[in-house]
Amino acid sequence: MTNQEFINKCKWRVSDYLNQLVGKETACKPENVFVVWQAKVLQNHKALLGTRFANYYFECTFNGDKGELYMDIYSKLENKCFKVTN
Repeated sequence: MTNQEFINKCKWRVSDYLNQLVGKETACKPENVFVVWQAKVLQNHKALLGTRFANYYFECTFNGDKGELYMDIYSKLENKCFKVTN
């Protein structure tokens, strides 16, 4: 699988998950999903994805040995700010 094929599959899975979540077929299209980080090692791929439509963070992993794609979904609980002084 090429990098672009992997990314396309991930974007489609993320948009499909969000569309099922809200019960609307076109709530989030694959082109509305962006890649934050991506890596490929040997036959395996990993990508971190996000979208402006939801406070979720998606981690997709492709296991090239088994031909399986896994998707972990994380939710942002809160955002804290800490003052840093020198």
